[in-house]
Amino acid sequence: MKRQFTTVAWGLGLIVLASAPLAAQQSSRPLSITPSARPSAARPAASPPTPGGTEGAATAAPTIDQVNAYLNALTQLTGNFTQIGPDGTRNDGKLYMRRPGKLRFDYNPPSPLEIVADGRSVILRDRRLATQDLYPLGQTPLKFLIADHIDLRRDVTLKSAKLEGDSFVVVIEDRATFGGTSRIALFFDPKITTLRRWVVTDPQGYDTTVMLSNLDTSRRPDDKEFVIDYQRVL
Repeated sequence: MKRQFTTVAWGLGLIVLASAPLAAQQSSRPLSITPSARPSAARPAASPPTPGGTEGAATAAPTIDQVNAYLNALTQLTGNFTQIGPDGTRNDGKLYMRRPGKLRFDYNPPSPLEIVADGRSVILRDRRLATQDLYPLGQTPLKFLIADHIDLRRDVTLKSAKLEGDSFVVVIEDRATFGGTSRIALFFDPKITTLRRWVVTDPQGYDTTVMLSNLDTSRRPDDKEFVIDYQRVL
């Protein structure tokens, strides 16, 4: 089968899938965003931070150990997301996450998309066409966020981590995704108590921003939110 490049918005960021789908049944309309914006300029690589280093003379910057601790403690959540695509298109929806491996994004109408990860695979479902495509979870850029254990030093390439305005920004790269290397910038509050948003730069240089709001870490999402019907893709 001819290689097929599909770029789809995902609640924890952008899924960049650059391979023939595992599913035999394909959507007649590509689930894709066609970038109309120019790729962002190349970003200079920064050196990974030194744990315990400072940002300025008076304020101690957070460390990657703090980021790892926060992400590993984030075992479940529900909330809202707003996605801004590379062409400026805005989409809103609801997200559900339960580690390890489970994630769901429901896009608000008129978008027909649902994206579900069940710990093994990711399904891209079009509610309007009643079709779905199946992909391996292990080759999506933000897979590490729903892993059983998260270590940003080991699991990805850490490019930089520093205070920028009112955010602590961690920039990482993942070379194991479909289509090439993806770059991800994670934006936290300065005390690493909230993941506010992220920006995913795909291998072609296009940016997608996902902003999070109304996060609730006390509610455990139900198992039914993460069910994939594999019979539909046989």
